[in-house]
Amino acid sequence: MKTIRLLAAAALAAATLLAACGKADKADKGAEAAKAKKPAALLLAPEDMRTLVPGSLSSGPVVTGSLQPERRADLRAEVSAVVLQVLKENGDSVKRGDLLVRLDDTAIRDSLNSAQESARAAGQAFEQAERQVQRLKTLQGQGMTSMQALEDAEVRRNNAQSELAAARARVVSAQQQLRRTEVRAPFDGVVSERKASAGDTAQVGKELIKVMDPASMRFEGLVSADRLHEIKPGQAVGFRVNGYPNTEFTGKVRRVDAAANASTRQVEVLVGFDDARTAPRVAGLYAEGRIESGSTPALMLAEASIVRAGDAAHVWVVKDHLLKKVSVQLGERDPRRGEYPVKSGLSAGDRILRNPGSTLADGQPVEFMRPAAAAAEAASGAASAAVK
Repeated sequence: MKTIRLLAAAALAAATLLAACGKADKADKGAEAAKAKKPAALLLAPEDMRTLVPGSLSSGPVVTGSLQPERRADLRAEVSAVVLQVLKENGDSVKRGDLLVRLDDTAIRDSLNSAQESARAAGQAFEQAERQVQRLKTLQGQGMTSMQALEDAEVRRNNAQSELAAARARVVSAQQQLRRTEVRAPFDGVVSERKASAGDTAQVGKELIKVMDPASMRFEGLVSADRLHEIKPGQAVGFRVNGYPNTEFTGKVRRVDAAANASTRQVEVLVGFDDARTAPRVAGLYAEGRIESGSTPALMLAEASIVRAGDAAHVWVVKDHLLKKVSVQLGERDPRRGEYPVKSGLSAGDRILRNPGSTLADGQPVEFMRPAAAAAEAASGAASAAVK
């Protein structure tokens, strides 16, 4: 009987111990689960954030178009001939007077030689006729010839003079045609488009090569005719150019066309760069901006900082070492800067993430990286202390 009681007590103690272990395991698992659910701290550097400051939103007509050179030339064939040589390729730099294309001049050179021989013969005939007139004048003064003979000699001399002038004109024309077989650069610039190759037959008017001056770029844009009353020469224009995403260009309206396009009802506006040295050197790049007829104060938000979900938009604000998801209402995009005005949700001084990721959580803790200079100084101090 005593043995049975001892066994029962041992069994009860074992059960109690197992129950206590089970509760401890459950508590540990609950703590681990809670720890797993808590988001890890987000490590940020100063350049990962942007502090909102009051800015301005430009108002005025939107202008779209492309960059085009003011100085450009489409060089065409002025004589019918075969292309012998094209000396420049697309993008090659040229100086004024450089030979670009050479055409076959065989037939034209023969015509020039023939015209020169005709001019030489006409010159000799004229000289002979002139000497004959002078002789007859002397004889007529001595009464040894008639007035009719003198007049006939003068007629022959005048005819010879006319033939000489015509022969000289043919020589000049042939020389001009010969020069036209060599197509030369009209100004300093670059070859923008090669349109012919050796062996091509160039008829009069055929495009051979295009030359442009990349230092004379301007913005050739179009504006809706409905906003024409807001535009005048001299107004400031801010615009961006495709291929230069982080650069904002400025210029002024040079000219507004007097006629609108009959199909699009748009008016062309020519805009010159404020600093031609900073202008892109590539023609045809798309550009978009706004002619500044006024501006209003506003907080401007970059596209990269905005997270969109359908029609809603939000940003991530860093405050009190925590990450907060804030919904915002945005206005119309400013084409000059590519930014959006904030209507509500943010205020000046808020710090937001420049390029938020997709794994962020509302309320996530934030830690800030130490600046590189401070970290290097701390490491140096620790090394010095270790040496001492």
